[in-house]
Amino acid sequence: MAKMRGHFAAAAMPPPSLSNEPPPGRAAAGSPSGLIADRSSGKPLFRQLYEGLSEAIRAGQFAPGARLPSTRAMARDLAVSRNTVHLAFEQLIAEGFLAGKQGAGTYVAGALPGGLLRAARRASAGRVQPARNRPISARTAKLLRLYPQEPWPRGGSLPFRVTPALDHFPRKIWQRSLVRSWREGGDALLDYGWASGKLRQVIVEYLAAARGVRCTADQVIVVAGAQQGIDLAIRVAVEPGEAAWIEDPGYPTAHGALVGAGAVPVPVPVDEEGLDVNAGIRRAPAAGLAYVTPSHQSPLGVTMSLRRRLELLEWARQASAWILEDDYCSEYRYAGRPLAALQGLDRDERVIYLGTFSKVLFPSLRLAYLVVPPDLREAFLATRFFASRHAPRLEQAALASFIADGHFVRHIRRMRALYARRQQALVLAARRDLKGLLEVEPSPAGMHLLGWLPAGCDDAAVSRRAAAENLDVAPLSAYAIERSLPPGLILGYSGFNERAIRSGVRRLAGVLRAGSFRVVEQDRA
Repeated sequence: MAKMRGHFAAAAMPPPSLSNEPPPGRAAAGSPSGLIADRSSGKPLFRQLYEGLSEAIRAGQFAPGARLPSTRAMARDLAVSRNTVHLAFEQLIAEGFLAGKQGAGTYVAGALPGGLLRAARRASAGRVQPARNRPISARTAKLLRLYPQEPWPRGGSLPFRVTPALDHFPRKIWQRSLVRSWREGGDALLDYGWASGKLRQVIVEYLAAARGVRCTADQVIVVAGAQQGIDLAIRVAVEPGEAAWIEDPGYPTAHGALVGAGAVPVPVPVDEEGLDVNAGIRRAPAAGLAYVTPSHQSPLGVTMSLRRRLELLEWARQASAWILEDDYCSEYRYAGRPLAALQGLDRDERVIYLGTFSKVLFPSLRLAYLVVPPDLREAFLATRFFASRHAPRLEQAALASFIADGHFVRHIRRMRALYARRQQALVLAARRDLKGLLEVEPSPAGMHLLGWLPAGCDDAAVSRRAAAENLDVAPLSAYAIERSLPPGLILGYSGFNERAIRSGVRRLAGVLRAGSFRVVEQDRA
C-alpha cells in the first residue's frame, strides 16, 4: 500500500462517500474533510483517527445527532483496516463524543460533556471576532455607515413590494425551454464559457424593435443581474475619487455601488422633466459618469423630457463623460408604445445601456445585459471576468430559446394588460379606503405608484409600523440622498392580485388611522 501523506485532521479535501442512507428525518454526516493517514508517524493510526474526529466534533463540523459513515465505508475511504476505525469509535463513545445504536449505526452525541462544550465555545470565541475590531477598506466602512443593512429585503412577497407577477409566469413553457436547452447543449453547458451568442443576438433584435437601441451582438455583455451591470459600469467608467452624478431621489443600490467603488456620488435633483442637467453641471461639471433612469425614473416615475435628454448627451460629449442608462422596466408602459431609449439618440457613443430580465420575468433569474460602446467592450469583458467570469450558461440558453420562440414578447404583452388592471385596482381601493390618509394617483408606466402622505408625516415611521402588519411599503425618504422630500410611500402592485391589493389597502388604512406619524422637532434635528 502506498505511503499516505498528512495526518487524521481537517483539510480542504472532499469528504468520503457514505455507504448507507440515514433514517428518515436525520441527515448523515460525511467524514471531516481531508482525513488521511500518516504511516510515517510513530502515532498509531487509530489514535490519529480518534484525534481528527474529536477535533472535528469540537469545532462543530458535525451537528449533534448526525450519523457517521459505517466503519466499513470509513475504512475503505481512508485505506485503513476496519479494526482501526472500530478502536477509534470505541474510544470516542467511551468519552461521550459518539453514541452507538445497535443496528442503526454511530451518531454524534446529542450533547457534549460540559468540559468539552466549554472548550468548543472558547475555541469558537477565539476564531470569530467582531468586524469592528478588524481592518476593512475605507470605502467599505463608508458603505456600512450609509447602509448598515442590505437595502432590499431578502425574499418573500408582501404587499406592496415591487415584484413581478410570479403567479402568471409561464412555468411550463420555461421548463420546456430548459429541458430543450439542456438536451441540445449537453456537456458544453457544464463548462466555462462566454455569453451565449444566440442570447446576445436575440437581445439585439428585441432592443432594436422595442427600444430603438442601436448595437451589434458584440456590444452586448451578459451579466449576473442588473446590480452587477451597475457595478461593472462604474468600475470601468469611473476612477476612485472621481465625481459621478446620481438622481436625487434615486435608486439606493446604484448609490451604494458608487460608494463601494470609491467614487464620489453627486446627488442631482429630479423634477417633472427628469434629471436637472443644469443643476448637475453647476455641482460637478467634470463628473466622469451620470447614472439615470430616464424612461421611468426610480422612484418618482417621471419620464425625462427630450430637451433634458439632449442636454445630458451634450454635457457627456463636452465633458468626455459616460452615461449609464438603467432601463429597468420600460416594457410596462400602459399609454402608447414604450419610449425610445436614450442610447438611440446618442451619436457620440457616450451611453452605456442596462436592461434586466429579473423585473420582466422573475427575480431569481439573475440575468441582465449591458450594451457598451465598441471601444469599451474589452474593458468590460476583463472587468467581468475578475468579478464573476460569466453568468449561468443553461439559463442563458433557455432564455435565448424563450425569446426566439416569441414567448418573451407574448409574456410582456400579457403582463402589460394585467399590470394595468392591478394598478387601476390599487387606485380605486386607495380612493375608497385611504381618502385623507394617502393620496394615490395613476401612472402611465411602471410597477409601482407613489402614495403621498399629509405634510409633516414621518414616512419612515409609517413604513416600520406597516411592516409589523406584514405590509412592505418603502418610504420615499429612503430614496433621498440630500433632498428634503414630501413624505410618501412606494406601493408596488404588479405582483399581487386585485383581492390582495384591496386587502392590503384596508390594512394600510388601519395602520394610518391607528397611529400618529407627525415629525416632531427633535426628529428634524
